[in-house]
Amino acid sequence: FTSILREATEMANNLIGRVIATEKKPTTIDDFTFWTDRDLILNPFDIVKVQHVNDSFSYGVIEDIAHITDAASFLTDFISNDFGDVEAEANTLRIGMNYVSAKVICNTKNIYIPLQSNAKVMLATANEIVYALGLNDIRNPLVCGYLEMYEGTKGCEKVTLPVNLNSKFIIGPEGAHLNISGISGLASKTSYAMFLLKAIQDSYLKKADDDDSVAFVLFNVKGKDLLAIDQINDFSDEKDPAQVRKDTLKKYKELGLSPEPFKNVRYYYPFSVPNTRHWNTYLTPDEVADNIKKKKAKKFKYVYQYDKENLDLLFANIDDSTQTMESIISYIMSGQGKFGFVGDWAGFLEAVKEKCSTETAGKDKEIPVASWRKFYRIINKSITDNKIFARDIREDEGETRIGDALKHIKKNEVHVIDIAKLSEDKQAFVFGDAIRTIYDLQLGQYSGEEGVEPPARIVIFIDELNKYASKETPKNSPILKQVLDVAERGRSLGVVLFAAEQFRSAIHDRVTGNCSPHAYGRTNSIEVTKSDYKSIPSVYKTMMTRLKQGEYIIQNPVFRSLLSIKFPKPIYKQFK
Repeated sequence: FTSILREATEMANNLIGRVIATEKKPTTIDDFTFWTDRDLILNPFDIVKVQHVNDSFSYGVIEDIAHITDAASFLTDFISNDFGDVEAEANTLRIGMNYVSAKVICNTKNIYIPLQSNAKVMLATANEIVYALGLNDIRNPLVCGYLEMYEGTKGCEKVTLPVNLNSKFIIGPEGAHLNISGISGLASKTSYAMFLLKAIQDSYLKKADDDDSVAFVLFNVKGKDLLAIDQINDFSDEKDPAQVRKDTLKKYKELGLSPEPFKNVRYYYPFSVPNTRHWNTYLTPDEVADNIKKKKAKKFKYVYQYDKENLDLLFANIDDSTQTMESIISYIMSGQGKFGFVGDWAGFLEAVKEKCSTETAGKDKEIPVASWRKFYRIINKSITDNKIFARDIREDEGETRIGDALKHIKKNEVHVIDIAKLSEDKQAFVFGDAIRTIYDLQLGQYSGEEGVEPPARIVIFIDELNKYASKETPKNSPILKQVLDVAERGRSLGVVLFAAEQFRSAIHDRVTGNCSPHAYGRTNSIEVTKSDYKSIPSVYKTMMTRLKQGEYIIQNPVFRSLLSIKFPKPIYKQFK
């Protein structure tokens, strides 16, 4: 009796409205509407509990809120205010109410007949919200943020809950790949990706199982964003650094994460010479030298002997519809002509230059001289204007090849490749080289070589994916082909792609289509009208245009609904 009385009291305290079912707006298996107090503050994504048949309860997620009165038209209301006198007070207030549209997400007894008219609608408790969203039975939990509900709702405390997703659905084997979209500078795409990567590293640092291990390869594409992720954030750009630091560390602990930056970090900077116009990183020469001295960084180069097979990557954004560039590269790779005797980049350029002369073109008539000249213009500009294309590697001076470095990646390591200051063609070359190396590594191409012990999974994070896998990228682009391979077959190999871009609609459908979780940050009103957002309710699309920093809308197969989540500020050092 006491239990029944307590339950009845809780229902009475949480009661906020009743279900409406009209001739023109009936309830359905999926949707229902309820009226509520017009002063009651509710928000999209809030969860409500509804009384249903057979002593069951259905849970719904709020999608839209509207206000209606008994005025037949706008003109009726205008006339009733003394024909538009804004100071006039009506003698009789219009009858009005708020009505809320919601979507059914589950029922306690799996009963999915339409909710009945006048059924009681209540606020849900924290435990009920967890049950309704399916967060109570998440296997292999990986925190992806936290949600807040009933903010400002009268008579109810704000509910704050951590949100976990199944790690097997983001880094495999059940599902893999993450896509993050949002306007640059507002949606915090990099910050959210790094929050998830930290959660993954924290989780796997506790594991000793080599058969279930992970490592990370990150590309720094903006300034110094990711060039100090092993250092703690001092929050010096905040108005009250001490308080923000305290609140942030507290939030990390509440979410079950360590209040420390990334561990086991290695940095790779493009080779360059100090005090020249070709200094290839936003760090100072002293900072680079210091990190190399501490054995946590190296400069990377490309040597003809080992990297000539990646020449096609320099043509990733060149439309080669006639495949003449591809034919030239095949000619070079097969060692025809003088190319079988070339030993460095200078000799290679000289051999290509000879092919550009009509006098020395010789018997090679299947490739026109004009094509050789086009090839030379592209390749000469790429190779001669940057010092990363070098004659040799000096390991004792902290130099390496990206391919060699990634072949020896170990579990729980974070490798950060700095490409922010390189030109777009060089960025594409480095990115393509790294992706190709990682893919071959997980295929077992380097097995048997000394020191090659790859982890079970390697997570790759790249911002501005539109540069390499947009709908406008040439179909013959070798980098596009590599990204599509990763998206479609990487899950089974243990190669996982975390990608971010400003506009999701610009990304190749085969990439976004193969991502398991999706994160939507703040975007513009034009973007949300694209077909990529057609499955998202209109009110949620509107919310996407006004999301704040630290807020995302998450979609994942393990969740019963889209979730509006928040995440704390980065724990690693920030540069402004």
